[in-house]
Amino acid sequence: MAADLENSIRGRRSIRKFKHDKVAEETIRDLLEQARWSPSWGNTQPWQVIVVSGDTLERFKKANQKRLLEGVLPNPDIKMPQVWPDEMKKRYMGIASSMFSALNIAREDKQARFQFTLDLFGLFDAPCLLLFCIDRNLSVEYACFDIGLFLQTFCLAAHGRGLGTCIMAATLSYPEILRELIPGTEDKLFVIGAAIGYPDADSPINKFERAREDVTQFVTWVK
Repeated sequence: MAADLENSIRGRRSIRKFKHDKVAEETIRDLLEQARWSPSWGNTQPWQVIVVSGDTLERFKKANQKRLLEGVLPNPDIKMPQVWPDEMKKRYMGIASSMFSALNIAREDKQARFQFTLDLFGLFDAPCLLLFCIDRNLSVEYACFDIGLFLQTFCLAAHGRGLGTCIMAATLSYPEILRELIPGTEDKLFVIGAAIGYPDADSPINKFERAREDVTQFVTWVK
């Protein structure tokens, strides 16, 4: 079991090209059944999950891409940082460079780079989207922490079943779209979305080498 868990932790990666195969609802339910055992502050379990697929998902993808093409500025419920420390920005630029290199997209090829962003807003052809929400009245900081614990557990469980996931801020750039498509979401804040499906193992975007900082770079020992 320890080896299986380590393989899942190291092997899980963000999938950016999915097959068109549908994911059975029973499979999603099984994964959520596992993830519900995630820890949360005081066992409050603040997470609410909306599973979107079928016609509603296709309508969302098209509307999401349309907003991007129209140049509408993102307005997520939980704002993205506008400034990152230099070291973090360097890592972000590094992963972007790796992705474009894997796809043979040159730095000056603005059209191809924009097409990649358009694909991103179309969820990379994923057949299913999970939206993670919280009640508007909750403290965002603690609730988001708990959502992260739940989502990590879900993604690891999905990887163990041969599925791929991609945690995507782009799914929440225009929350008004989601509120138009999904009844009863006016009292919720959309925290993050995760695409899920079967990975296209032949796509180079799913195979490039990833990097992580050495433990010595972020751990301080105090004795």
